[in-house]
Amino acid sequence: QVRLRESGGGVVQAGGSLRLSCETSGFNFNNYASGWFRQAPGKEREFVASIRWSGGSTAYADSVKGRFTISRDIAKNTLYLQMNNLKLEDTAVYYCAADGPFRATLREDPKFWGQGTQVTVSS
Repeated sequence: QVRLRESGGGVVQAGGSLRLSCETSGFNFNNYASGWFRQAPGKEREFVASIRWSGGSTAYADSVKGRFTISRDIAKNTLYLQMNNLKLEDTAVYYCAADGPFRATLREDPKFWGQGTQVTVSS
């Protein structure tokens, strides 16, 4: 059974940091592109960041470049999103996703999804 379980969300003041984690199981994480999407209230889901199946190549939404960093630990089958200098507009439910196998990027509707974790940035 495929599982993607996010953690690390919470409430943080603007300018603060959070680190999201996504523990995966049930598929070969090493062979899948993975990444993060987010959805704010009343808005459509949007891409945040992704990492190629082989690692070493990442992509970011313009709105988070220079502030967010995506990484993964293959040994732990876990994906991370380090979020620094958080802004009010980063408030959203963040979803972990995986797509593949052997994809460089995520499609708009990736193969596997997590349940999401809430991130709230306060002023």
